[in-house]
Amino acid sequence: MGLHSQAIDNLEFIRSTMERSGAFTAVPGVGGMLMGATALFAAFAAHLAKSPKAWLAIWVGEATLAFAIGLAFSYRKAMLDGNPLVSRTFRRFVLAMAPSAFVGALLTVMLFRDGQQGLLPAMWLLLYGLGVSSAGAFSVRAVPLMGVGFLFLGGLGTFAPASWGDGLMAAGFGGLHLGFGYLIARHFGG
Repeated sequence: MGLHSQAIDNLEFIRSTMERSGAFTAVPGVGGMLMGATALFAAFAAHLAKSPKAWLAIWVGEATLAFAIGLAFSYRKAMLDGNPLVSRTFRRFVLAMAPSAFVGALLTVMLFRDGQQGLLPAMWLLLYGLGVSSAGAFSVRAVPLMGVGFLFLGGLGTFAPASWGDGLMAAGFGGLHLGFGYLIARHFGG
């Protein structure tokens, strides 16, 4: 019985190692939590914005800040793990995320130009959720689940009044990043 148990343990270790070798594991838990915290501040500031242009500037600034935080903490986590950040799995992760980010930027310009900024929160949540779900196929299990959470909030936003926009953004970009960042930090490190 002892030999059988040891063999099962060895197979589990091998399976786990193989799964991780094909996954982008430098997803930053602490960085995700920081991204969530800054998003909560942005949601509050955006809610108080005096004009649609100021509102958009706050959210574009937040997206830029969150991108920088995510990249910096991913780099830090990769270095601490002794892995290069720019790896095959990182490229797959980015390539899966990039199309929805590109479409989001184009649609943001179009919708804002046409005075449809009330549609932006639902669209941003949906496209970010799509990107995270897709990229999550190359990462740890928590990442695609977080993407599903964003898709749910974006779907809710398509039927909610525009006045719910900043609250949904706070729940998604703030709450989901905080919650999943904590889970990732606790179970997958950094």
